[in-house]
Amino acid sequence: MASLTRFNSTDIVNDTSRVTTSTWTNNTNALLAVYTSSAQAVLTAPTSSGAHFIDVHLNASTSSVQYSVAYGHKAGSGSKDFTAGTGGSGKSPSRNIYSQYRQLAFGSEAQDFKFTDYTPDDIYVININRANYKHNLKPGSLNLKIGTLELTDDSVTTTGSSTVTNAGRQYNIVSGSSGTRSGSLTVQVTDSGSYGFFYPDSGFIVLNPGCLDAAVTDGGALLATAKASNNADNNHVKLLNAINTGASFIVDSEEKISSTYYFARARNYEYNYTTNPSFTDASGNVLINSMIDNPTVYITTVGMYNDAGDLLAVAKLSQPITKDFTKESLVRVKLDY
Repeated sequence: MASLTRFNSTDIVNDTSRVTTSTWTNNTNALLAVYTSSAQAVLTAPTSSGAHFIDVHLNASTSSVQYSVAYGHKAGSGSKDFTAGTGGSGKSPSRNIYSQYRQLAFGSEAQDFKFTDYTPDDIYVININRANYKHNLKPGSLNLKIGTLELTDDSVTTTGSSTVTNAGRQYNIVSGSSGTRSGSLTVQVTDSGSYGFFYPDSGFIVLNPGCLDAAVTDGGALLATAKASNNADNNHVKLLNAINTGASFIVDSEEKISSTYYFARARNYEYNYTTNPSFTDASGNVLINSMIDNPTVYITTVGMYNDAGDLLAVAKLSQPITKDFTKESLVRVKLDY
């Protein structure tokens, strides 16, 4: 009967890898159309969820939300006030959205979004449903069409460098594809700054209305953002329609998997007798004489124990391994977590 063999430090190897999949449900590569819920996308009342954001679904028949679109304004313009009269002016869905995302990005409501050299009073937001991605969204995988405008992050162009914010890494949104910027400048719309920011660790995108409102010939999407005070301009619907026109939204999810490899070694003089209790009698004598001098057994399982002798894990081999005094075996056991 064989005794247990303790793993040496050289028998244990730790490794980390990253696994990439599509962010969208059913591993859909690209969302080609926008589907919304008539129950959620209600715009009539400023207190409704639809006045704050609109959820986008995979298709017309599923309730699985893929991402949400919202519009925010620092002073609350572009949406109806929650209450009329003294004290209610500017307190609206758009103000809530702007305050929420600058708090997420900067950890403070005293800092505004500045797109390179341009600081608008408003933003657009695309928030990926948290249930759709693993650890983070993958930099360099973003490919979003807004009308005819093709946007990506600049993680490849900047060789992976980013600004670290309260919401994690921040990359610029630029014209281009798969993390590579078109042209040599981050600012691609004159006098309007960059297109926005990508926050892969927190799963949202902040877009600059100044760029999106520009003419198509100037690098914009002619979105026509409206900023009237105490008025339901429904700007997030305009962005949603432009994304629907572009008919292509791709972004991948990234998961970091830590693995530990255990190399279980059976040397020529070890584990040559079966652990089956029918192999020996009550006194421990081998019952089959041919197995005394020339035993042949088969390794089918590797058991892993703690110092107290408790069985913690079992690894089953795909097929038995023949073992005798003339053979040594090495089994690699992988644990992912």
